[in-house]
Amino acid sequence: MLTPGHIEPSDIWVVTDLDGTLLDHAYDWSAAKPALRWLKQIGVAVIPCTSKTAEEVRRFRQDADLDGPFIVENGGAIHGGAGQSAWERGLGQPHQALKTQLRALEARIGTPLRALEDLSPDEVTALTGLKGEAAAMAQRRSWSVPFLNTPEAMRDRLEEEAEALDLTVVQGNRMSHLLQAGTSKGQALEALKDHFDQKDVHVLALGDSPNDLPLLNAGDHSVVVPGAQGAHPKLRASVASGDFALAPAAHAVGWACSVLSHVRTLVPPALAATAPEPPHGWP
Repeated sequence: MLTPGHIEPSDIWVVTDLDGTLLDHAYDWSAAKPALRWLKQIGVAVIPCTSKTAEEVRRFRQDADLDGPFIVENGGAIHGGAGQSAWERGLGQPHQALKTQLRALEARIGTPLRALEDLSPDEVTALTGLKGEAAAMAQRRSWSVPFLNTPEAMRDRLEEEAEALDLTVVQGNRMSHLLQAGTSKGQALEALKDHFDQKDVHVLALGDSPNDLPLLNAGDHSVVVPGAQGAHPKLRASVASGDFALAPAAHAVGWACSVLSHVRTLVPPALAATAPEPPHGWP
């Protein structure tokens, strides 16, 4: 029986960015494994919401033993299922159309914009740390065009010209991403709620950079996961105002501590009592 004031685990979604949030910059997430196992055990869905491609997320889901839906390419598409039952729903223009638009945007600002897919294997490794097939998967896009960041002084002009072309530029930690205007992690989350007819699901949202803002703004409880130098400068005001919580440590350790702390307050006490201890080494 559900305890008054608590929520069924199936009505809780942990919607999380991956790179820089759950994964550190060496792609390590081992400190979060006990928390991920517990969430699956009690029936709380963990939904990756990332700039990664579907290929990359499928590999991560297998490694992390996740079986729920996921959001890819900064909200470019939602996915679910596995094997013969796998499905995909695109939410914006496909990659090839966007790649053509990148060339148009390049002409408007008068500066070359180098797409991730056009970099050499060594350049991709230097930028992302990925090698071999992992790097190739990151380059194979379906719903977005990642490209090297422009100088800060050009950022406003780039965004203005993109808007004029009905496009949006989302800046991540390593690169920028070109998408159709209106495409975002937050809009993709709403599409996923519609798909499953779960408009009232409780969303714990976690992210670390400006491209996560639409997701964080859409969460019922939102957590900024800091890096080694603290929260991203563009997210600090929202943390200071109390709009977003701040995880107590970077990456997987802070992720696990925040998720365990919040979910334990939502589920019935008998389930909360089965939660693992937070990772060692957190403040």
